[in-house]
Amino acid sequence: METLNARSLHYQVLNESIRNLLDNGCRELVLKNVNGQRYIGAGVRQQARLEIHGVPGNNLAALMDGLEIEVFGNAQDGVGNTMNDGTVIIHGNTADITGYSMRGGRIFIRGNVGYRVGIHMKAFQDKNPLIVIGGQAGDFFGEYMAGGNLVLLGLDLPPGEAIAGNFVATGMHGGAIFIRGQVDPERLGKEVKAVAPTAADQQRLQEIAGEFAGYFNLEAEKILARPFTKLIPYNKRPYGTMYAY
Repeated sequence: METLNARSLHYQVLNESIRNLLDNGCRELVLKNVNGQRYIGAGVRQQARLEIHGVPGNNLAALMDGLEIEVFGNAQDGVGNTMNDGTVIIHGNTADITGYSMRGGRIFIRGNVGYRVGIHMKAFQDKNPLIVIGGQAGDFFGEYMAGGNLVLLGLDLPPGEAIAGNFVATGMHGGAIFIRGQVDPERLGKEVKAVAPTAADQQRLQEIAGEFAGYFNLEAEKILARPFTKLIPYNKRPYGTMYAY
């Protein structure tokens, strides 16, 4: 295991140091005192583990293809931007556009997320991206989603507080969103409908809850004690008629 002190390092210097260590065989790297440095793990293809203490900056794990990154803190915008593969575990909150155009891999967030999480997520062949959020989400959750799965748990949600913001799944045309409990129909985009999860969905949710609980020292049974609502698109081309003549 290697340890790298990121205090006062420019993000380019930090990322070059990370890449050099990985290229030279390091497979477990601890980053200390991270404070807003961008692009950590971006484009990295190695099979290795990064443990981050502090707050990584924008585009953590962007275009990443294989790393496991665990953040003991919050993260800023664009976590998993166009991510191909790997796992990101966040013990705090993330900001906006988490999982933007995400194409594969998994992101687990213990806390809350900002706006436009999962926007333009897509699936291809054996790639089926997953984002699991322990808290609540801001507006435009799952906007223009084309594939993969979003799971919103709303743990520790104060009574009467909404689990998601407005315009949930606006423009969604693929994939599925699972929300623990109910979501106000007025908050949903007109392109989606709420249905009951299938038996196969329930099995998948058990697996997801078990993994999520393992990362954050929770009880999967308590997560699963509340029924889930499944959101799916009405059709695969929600705006097709607007551009057809």
